[in-house]
Amino acid sequence: MGLREIALGGIYLSPLLGYALLGFLVALILRALLYRLPGTSRPWFEAWFDTALFVICTAAIAYLAAFTDGTL
Repeated sequence: MGLREIALGGIYLSPLLGYALLGFLVALILRALLYRLPGTSRPWFEAWFDTALFVICTAAIAYLAAFTDGTL
């Protein structure tokens, strides 16, 4: 996707919107996997953990997308 605006119906959207949606999905999957690990307990502050996981996933996706040119 890169760091360019996305034109959707004549409206320009920030690429961060797409990265945030993808980061949210990745964070949900990681959260489900982390809670199912044997021998782990729930974190003390679940809201902080979920927020931090979302921010980390979104930042990682934006970082990786900055270096791709859109071709595989």
